[in-house]
Amino acid sequence: MPNHVLVPIDDSSQSTEALEFACSEYPDATITALHVLDPGDFYAATGVEGGTMANYDQLQEHHEERAENLLEGARERAADRGVEIETDHVVGGVSRSIVDYADEHDVDHIVIGSHGRTGASRILLGSVAETVARRSPVPVTIVR
Repeated sequence: MPNHVLVPIDDSSQSTEALEFACSEYPDATITALHVLDPGDFYAATGVEGGTMANYDQLQEHHEERAENLLEGARERAADRGVEIETDHVVGGVSRSIVDYADEHDVDHIVIGSHGRTGASRILLGSVAETVARRSPVPVTIVR
């Protein structure tokens, strides 16, 4: 039985399913919901091309506020199931940040949704869940 379960979350229904799965399967474990802020997404939403740094801090602040809202929602969903979870967010490449976080925070299991990203980023970058499963130092459960 895992002691510390990491659940990467975004605004997808698959990450919500992963969190619900973790809460129901590992209610006695420490569960950490993690949101990764990908710096590439800071400009993607605005259409600003690389090289322009004028509003980087504002864009990052906006994404951090969004992350906190997602994490608050995760805490509420877990509380509805009688589970108290920890939350955190980091800035970096999504797959690598998840694997690094697991390695650096004594995580012994990752529960991840199968398709958090969609469209071109998923095609170009590959599946985050697949990359995490291949590179993770701990067992990974992929929830559909």
